[in-house]
Amino acid sequence: MLSGFMDAVVDLAVQAGNRLLEYQEMGSRVAASSKSASRDLVTQADLESEEILKAGLADLFPKDGILAEESGSCRNGEEIWMLDPLDGTVNFVHGLPMWAVSIARVDSLGPSLAVVHLPRLGETFTAIRGEGAFCNGSRLMVSDADCLADALLATGFPYRRHLLADNNLENFCRLFLRQRGVRRMGSAAVDLAYTAAGRLDVFWELHLQPYDVAAGGLLVTEAGGEVGTLRPGGDWIRNGNIVAGAGPLVAELRDILSENQPEEWPFLGDAEERES
Repeated sequence: MLSGFMDAVVDLAVQAGNRLLEYQEMGSRVAASSKSASRDLVTQADLESEEILKAGLADLFPKDGILAEESGSCRNGEEIWMLDPLDGTVNFVHGLPMWAVSIARVDSLGPSLAVVHLPRLGETFTAIRGEGAFCNGSRLMVSDADCLADALLATGFPYRRHLLADNNLENFCRLFLRQRGVRRMGSAAVDLAYTAAGRLDVFWELHLQPYDVAAGGLLVTEAGGEVGTLRPGGDWIRNGNIVAGAGPLVAELRDILSENQPEEWPFLGDAEERES
């Protein structure tokens, strides 16, 4: 049973998060010296966080595969761990607290275990398929909002937004006057975790990678919400676009945004292409 491994996976997320906190403190001291030194620190922090996760999961689940942001795919297996060792890099660099370590185990049915750990805020979101979603042990439930006019939305944008026709700006403008407000946390994992907690009502974004959304998506579904693509029936983990939140809001947002959207969004491949 996966529940027997949850504490160990959470511990790995905390270890990785603590290493990132150490690097964030170092980064604040060198940021004034040179951009290259600061960038090198962030790269090293990302890599070390990922290595902590990969090594620990290899010990716990030696037959599972791994898909990680920095190193890509390694080791094949029917179950795959999708890892984002630092989601919200720009926030991390600027000393903002909205960044996370994101871990998901995915099988043929989708995500089966999820951990999204926010080191700076001391929050750890967890879920196991069929067993609910939690934040620091408290059960989560998505928002009960049922119309966009009363909803707080969240989204994000790709780095290369100036080069992409489908850069999400048009979608933002189409929704701008239809809702209570829009927030941009700078981390898809945080957006999805907060949506699961009902702090945000509905989230959408384009050009995402599987490791960006797998953990957060399970949090939302286990909190009673709906997760999908802009076109119903798509694979929200691998499609590249996602909409998640309370069911009525997902349906309304999808109706507004689905017109003239392509069937599949191409992966950008390089994590640096995403602003978060």
